[in-house]
Amino acid sequence: MLSPSLKHVCSSSLHPQFFKAKCFSSSSSSSSQYSTWSGLQNWRDSPPNENRYWGPNGPQPRQLSPLISDNQIDSASSLAELGALVLSTSDPLSKSKLSHLAFSKWRNHNLPVGVCVPPCRPARPPKPHLVSPKEIPPPKNSALPLNAYMLHNLAHVELNAIDLAWDTVVRFSPSTDLLGEGFFADFARVADDESRHFAWCSQRLTELGFKYGDMSAHNVLWNQCEKSSDNVAARLAVIPLVQEARGLDAGPRLVQKLIGFGDHRTSNIVARIAEEEVAHVAVGVHWFLSVCQKMGCAPCSTFKDLLKEYDVELKGPFNYSARDEAGIPRGWYDSSSTNKQDKNQKQDANNKLSMVYERLASIISMESENSSLNRTSK
Repeated sequence: MLSPSLKHVCSSSLHPQFFKAKCFSSSSSSSSQYSTWSGLQNWRDSPPNENRYWGPNGPQPRQLSPLISDNQIDSASSLAELGALVLSTSDPLSKSKLSHLAFSKWRNHNLPVGVCVPPCRPARPPKPHLVSPKEIPPPKNSALPLNAYMLHNLAHVELNAIDLAWDTVVRFSPSTDLLGEGFFADFARVADDESRHFAWCSQRLTELGFKYGDMSAHNVLWNQCEKSSDNVAARLAVIPLVQEARGLDAGPRLVQKLIGFGDHRTSNIVARIAEEEVAHVAVGVHWFLSVCQKMGCAPCSTFKDLLKEYDVELKGPFNYSARDEAGIPRGWYDSSSTNKQDKNQKQDANNKLSMVYERLASIISMESENSSLNRTSK
């Protein structure tokens, strides 16, 4: 179990004690033994993505409209300050645009990560009305057609994802020396990707005659973020390795439903979003391994211990190919895979033991024959 540390983060100063942990099993393997998403470095090195409008043939650039808070962007002197500004913005479209401007300014002007305290909760618009997941009406009982219904749900996920990524940047900014600037660069880029995804969803909803906020939504994603606010390892396990990984699982099924509904334009948007989410899961894997290495903890057992401690449930069916591409070992989330792996390891051990026995028997037999020959010759 990892020891909690950053309690009362909304009212007290932050301290990097979240790195101190009690591990039931130490790590004897390096992160180099795990596979890394092949596109990770290219994703990191690429310039800010300006394709925030979904044109006739897919994503394309679109001039951003002026924002009231542009002057605040100009006054911010660090990545953490920029992130706190995004978190404090309630209008969804403004939050999406501001997220892109914040990342672009930080990337283009080489600002430091800095230190800032995040708001207790991100600013939210009056709509959608937030209810429990059980209160979300099924598609047939909603006022939206199936394609708009699914798109609204996805837009809500993407808006939350903007805040989840910026909260990770701002909340753990006091520990830049421990985590490294690359950690914050990666999650700022994740926030930028999510803001572009929300822009596509919002645009498509408008084309269908609806807007974000036209139906109720739940707050499960942010609740998971709050639960992991005192521990960076838990944040990585719960958000990118569980919540975003679920997006890899659900994406292809959602695409097929939209194709069946006859909405190929929306299905193309969802397919692109699902494709780009691989990077976000891969980032989670990379930094979870890094944190485990710093703590001297075994990644697999630490991941499972964290999910148990934070009461997070893993649900299938799993998109194994996408998860494999992102670099999540199957043994972390699939018990059947773990059992099969254990069985294979035991079988390998038994085979090796059998080989040892055979060699020993052969040696004993040869020594017996030599002894017998020696006695005969005498």
